Amino acid sequence: MLFPRRGGKGARRLLLSLLLLVAWEAGSGQVHYSVPEEAKHGTFVGRIAQDLGLELAELVPRLFRVTSKDRGDLLEVNLQNGILFVNSRIDREELCGRSLECSIHLEVIVERPPQVFHVEVEVKDINDNPPVFREREQRLFIYESRVLDSHFPVEGAADADVGTNALLTYTLTPSDYFSLDVQASDELSKSLSLELRKSLDREETPEHRLLLTATDGGKPELEGSVQLLITVLDVNDNAPVFAQAVYRVHLLETMANGTLVVTLNASDADEGVNGETVFFFGSDVPPNIKKNFKIDSSSGEIRLIGRLDYEETKSYEIQVKAVDKGSPPMSNHCKVLVKVVDVNDNAPELAVTSLSLPVREDAPLSTVIAFISVFDRDSGANGQVICSLTSHVPFKLVSTFKNYYSLVLDSALDRESVSDYTVVVTAQDGGSPSLSATASVPVQVADVNDNAPAFAQPEYTVFVKENNPPGCHIFTVSARDADAQENALVSYSLVERRVGERALSSYMSVHAESGKVYALQPLDHEELELLQFQVSARDAGVPPLGSNVTLHVFVLDENDNAPALLPSGAGGVDGAVSQLVSRSVGAGHVVAKVRAVDADSGYNAWLSYELQPSAGGARSPFRVGLYTGEISTTRALDEADAQRQRLLVLVKDHGEPALVSTATVLLSLVDNGQAPKTPSQVSVGAGSVETTLVDVNVYLIIAICAVSSLLVLTLLLYTALRCSALPTQGVCGPVKPTLVCPSAVGSWSYSQQRRQRVCSGEGPPKTDLMAFSPSLPSGPNVSEGNEHPEKNSDLSSNDKE
Repeated sequence: MLFPRRGGKGARRLLLSLLLLVAWEAGSGQVHYSVPEEAKHGTFVGRIAQDLGLELAELVPRLFRVTSKDRGDLLEVNLQNGILFVNSRIDREELCGRSLECSIHLEVIVERPPQVFHVEVEVKDINDNPPVFREREQRLFIYESRVLDSHFPVEGAADADVGTNALLTYTLTPSDYFSLDVQASDELSKSLSLELRKSLDREETPEHRLLLTATDGGKPELEGSVQLLITVLDVNDNAPVFAQAVYRVHLLETMANGTLVVTLNASDADEGVNGETVFFFGSDVPPNIKKNFKIDSSSGEIRLIGRLDYEETKSYEIQVKAVDKGSPPMSNHCKVLVKVVDVNDNAPELAVTSLSLPVREDAPLSTVIAFISVFDRDSGANGQVICSLTSHVPFKLVSTFKNYYSLVLDSALDRESVSDYTVVVTAQDGGSPSLSATASVPVQVADVNDNAPAFAQPEYTVFVKENNPPGCHIFTVSARDADAQENALVSYSLVERRVGERALSSYMSVHAESGKVYALQPLDHEELELLQFQVSARDAGVPPLGSNVTLHVFVLDENDNAPALLPSGAGGVDGAVSQLVSRSVGAGHVVAKVRAVDADSGYNAWLSYELQPSAGGARSPFRVGLYTGEISTTRALDEADAQRQRLLVLVKDHGEPALVSTATVLLSLVDNGQAPKTPSQVSVGAGSVETTLVDVNVYLIIAICAVSSLLVLTLLLYTALRCSALPTQGVCGPVKPTLVCPSAVGSWSYSQQRRQRVCSGEGPPKTDLMAFSPSLPSGPNVSEGNEHPEKNSDLSSNDKE
């Protein structure tokens, strides 16, 4: 608003008043504007962004918006220049009725960070409503006998405007008989009456026509008029007279229907029917009075028939007419002023505007969650409201303005402990008895990636039979993340490393979603007994969190290697080697020895030897040691024995099923002195091995037996410790550790040459001398053991011991 510059002390005083007004508004935290009603679309109201201290460039990013409890489309803000302008037609009379003060209350809300401002726009009244009489013509009946200075009530005009625009002045066309008498009151509207200035004579002038004009105080002035048609009557010349011109009554707004408001009393100086009076409301009584009150036409009692509401209407002005039964009838009027007394009959009303939902669990203290406004339609102490929250919630209310609160964070949140809250806001007024209202604010806590995936235990032990099919599922790892949604979405991967000369990923793989661990290729117990590696679990949060678990995969032996025969000398023609034997040897003489080894371990490597029976069923003069492989005579040789003896020696292991290799030994019987001093020959039917064993003397055998006995005692002690734990099954077959105790000659000769490889995450492969290993009996149930990491963990702990 612009003010012209004027000199002198008056201008200084005006400027000082304006500065004080601006300072008061800044201190109250509220911005005030004014706009005339009926302003055109686009009319400038104020630079709201500048007055609120907001930059134009931040209006859109901070989601600047304006809301109003009243009609929200009356005013709008141009986000480009921050100007508040008129958006649609503003009718002050429609918006505020007859109220002297009319304002539009705006809430300006911005976010990032959340803020709320309060703006009040006063709607100025303009003189856009002329005075209006209820009827175009008013008829008055006046007896000719009426004395001078008699008054005859006339209904006045009504103006929908307020203030000076509704200040009415009345004029009457010049007349010798009548003048206009106007009675004004601070509380009541003007009362109009015609004052008789000259005696009437019906025979001379039976009818008078006057024009009553009402002019308001607006600029430009507007006016309305009504025709007064006065009929001069005879005879009944006394009108009813009320005991009081104005009746004042106070009623509580909670009064019940049928309550007596007031009893009117009017007297008529006439006698007979001319003195009998009836009462009724004036024709200008508004509909809300007829809705809430009724009058008994005979007794003059006014009773309550509707419901009073102080918040809707604070007072009623009722005009009552008393009319006698004369012919023609005469009337008079009075006014009844009913003032409604407020009662605490309205509970507070809560409005919640949520801004920052859901709330991150790492949100800082004092973060604004929602805005809460309270409204109570009562007045005085009945309308004073106090707000409170339910106890034991990490939030609090902060008053930002009168009846406006902010719900802010008061203590740290933890979604894993409590994922959502239902905050109940209670508003209680100061009436007696007090009324209250509640509103629930559901607050959801948004997850933050603050929990890493966790495995049930740090490491697992898995047993897998060798020669598993490629892609065999051997184990399932599972990690739980206490977070939610993508922060709890766990993916699995191998922690890559080298296993000897090959990468770990060439042996194993893990499914990223299910955590299933697969063996990508057949495992070989003879090549790799133990494989140690780590599986990593990572969530999908930002930044991602993770943890590792260690798997100890033991490769268990299967009987997949047939016994390998070792040559004891140079080979002969067609793989058959001849051995000369003297016919003079006695029973039990060792003529040859079959040597064999098995790459397996345990029972699978325990070898036995037997002769294949001859085709004709003839009894052979030779036999073979069950576990030594030594071929010796069963009796003394004689001339009846064939000169050439062909022996087939079956070498079997103790696996299930057992594997067999065949050695062919050709013996030539010669007389004494013809046998050459050459070593025995053994042909190998199952394959050739490059290693050559030499005969040992008796002393070496005694030493080996002593060492073997010591080793057996050590292994028995070790096995007893191992057997204290329950056996664990693997995916590819059940595992049953078995102690194998073969003879020292049969298995020890192989065990001296067997070297096993153990691969772990701590370093390069290790080689150890292993004498016995657990075997695997066949069974159909091969997919249960490794699905239960708790059972494997028991065995793992025992293995560590």
